[in-house]
Amino acid sequence: MFIRSFSNSCSTPLKDYQKQKDDLIKKNYNHIYAHELAHKIAGGSFAGDISIEKNADGIPVSGHVPIKMPTLDKNDPQKTIEHAKQVIRAALAPKDPSSQDYKVAADAASIKNRAENIKRKKHLNYIA
Repeated sequence: MFIRSFSNSCSTPLKDYQKQKDDLIKKNYNHIYAHELAHKIAGGSFAGDISIEKNADGIPVSGHVPIKMPTLDKNDPQKTIEHAKQVIRAALAPKDPSSQDYKVAADAASIKNRAENIKRKKHLNYIA
């Protein structure tokens, strides 16, 4: 009598696919989370919560940390300057800043420059 053992050949590719997907989810999540955590830590009280977006397959594809941008305070330009510096540090904190990160840093630098001009003018008016 000959007995043949059968294995479900479909289960191996399915298991391989699931393992690859799980590995990709973990890898992407860890990379995105580290990037966003750098923003959050550097942003301090100006940074919001980390959110990670996933595609239809549940794979993390991007992340976001909202940051409160400085507003120009003509009465206290130094406060605006310090806030802008922290936003710039937060935007550029990850080792791999994105184009959006550079845009946020540039926007904050513009506000910082305007505040420095106001501060300089106030100082000149004070001296004169």
